[in-house]
Amino acid sequence: MSRESILLFGRIKQSPRLYFVPYLLNWGFSLADHNFNKETDEKFELMDWLVSMPKVELHAHLNGSIRNSTLLELARELGEKGTIIFSDFEHVIKKNDRSLREVFKLFDLIHIVTTDHKTITRITKEVVEDFAAENVVYLELRTTPKRNDSIGMSKRSYMEAVVEGLRSVSSLDINFCCDDIEKCSSDRIEKKKIFVRLLLSIDRRESSEAAMETVKLAMEMRDAGVVGIDLSGNPTVGEWATFFPALKSAREHGLSVTLHCGEVPNSVEIQEMLDFLPGRIGHACCFQDQEWRKLKSSKIPVEICLTSNIRTETISSVDVHHFGQFFFLIRKIR
Repeated sequence: MSRESILLFGRIKQSPRLYFVPYLLNWGFSLADHNFNKETDEKFELMDWLVSMPKVELHAHLNGSIRNSTLLELARELGEKGTIIFSDFEHVIKKNDRSLREVFKLFDLIHIVTTDHKTITRITKEVVEDFAAENVVYLELRTTPKRNDSIGMSKRSYMEAVVEGLRSVSSLDINFCCDDIEKCSSDRIEKKKIFVRLLLSIDRRESSEAAMETVKLAMEMRDAGVVGIDLSGNPTVGEWATFFPALKSAREHGLSVTLHCGEVPNSVEIQEMLDFLPGRIGHACCFQDQEWRKLKSSKIPVEICLTSNIRTETISSVDVHHFGQFFFLIRKIR
């Protein structure tokens, strides 16, 4: 198995060369900073190349990928019903650069608007279509199964609505439930093809029992494309010990595990997460020297999104972003 293929939680015997591209398309400032403005033709050539390049997306939150237009529409409807004060959220939705605190305020809104099956199905369909439009060929989509007893929504029915969203994508040749991607190639390729796999997220606000319920659901839904478990949510909430039993059980039952790790300074938790040896970690923004050394020696892959870290002000600038350390390390290994 190639070094690249171990990064994907979906089962692959031989993966094509994987392309990991920083989201320069979302950074108006970065193009100018790198002197692409000197040659306009070269800049557009680069942009075209970035768009056309096949991409692998390993850190996509369903709720974090909702179209702004859809979110505004849903929020406006809730405002008209008196459920929320629309003006309180409109600014945050339209704002491009959100602080980490504003991001979680936005997620609070998203949790309110994504409480019925029809909306979840719609959002899933749109998100997959949007990633395919950016030429993503392999997508791991993560979401927290939600319960809403008032409308008869269970964690399972929530995930069934997600799967229905995948099934409803008619404009693409979508594969989301085959065990081995290599076996899933098709001769009927007229539509753009995308492989989608699902990660079930444990929210840090949840209890140990709720976390275990999510893991059991993930095991039951493997045939629907579920390949792993994610730990995410507000990094200032919850304790590692609360989620450890469920994550340990997930790994023992063959599910891959990825952890949001080091989004805020918390040396004790970072050490405990690295000791767990997850399949991947996300962000790793607030590591001290000792933690960097442990991460490198453990060879745990890291999911990094420069756009997210800069826009949420977790990292002050591209110049000091830890992506550079990883890139230099990979070059040395090769």
